[in-house]
Amino acid sequence: MDLNLIKKLREQTGAGIADCKEALKESNGDMSKAKQWLKEKGFDRAKSKSGREVKAGLVEVYSHSGKVGVLVELLCETDFVAKTDDFKNLAHELVLQIASMKPSSVEDLLSQEYIRDNSLTVDQLIKGVIGKLGENIQVGRFERIALGE
Repeated sequence: MDLNLIKKLREQTGAGIADCKEALKESNGDMSKAKQWLKEKGFDRAKSKSGREVKAGLVEVYSHSGKVGVLVELLCETDFVAKTDDFKNLAHELVLQIASMKPSSVEDLLSQEYIRDNSLTVDQLIKGVIGKLGENIQVGRFERIALGE
């Protein structure tokens, strides 16, 4: 197996070395198929984590030009995961999603197309991060306030 290919896939996906090696093996070295394989594996991992209790996390705050404000409570299992860049980035992506797409509920948010990649739903985006970090992650609640609305 080409180590440079494994390294490239790891850099692009953030997946572990063993997972990248297996994905490339399963896809006969095809990068796009390997990425798809990793994505599906992450979603499978997310299903096994969904029943675990979430009692840590963070509240992300976003203001768009002082006209729209968003608070989102993103929950995970441990403070360790809540402090990772991947978790913080997910929280930030969620406030941007909420600011621009105005979901009416958590369920509505999860079913929306992700604004940066319309091939994913927000739920799939979260499941991908669950697969990467290995912990259950849930949106607890959110609030969107727009000036004059």
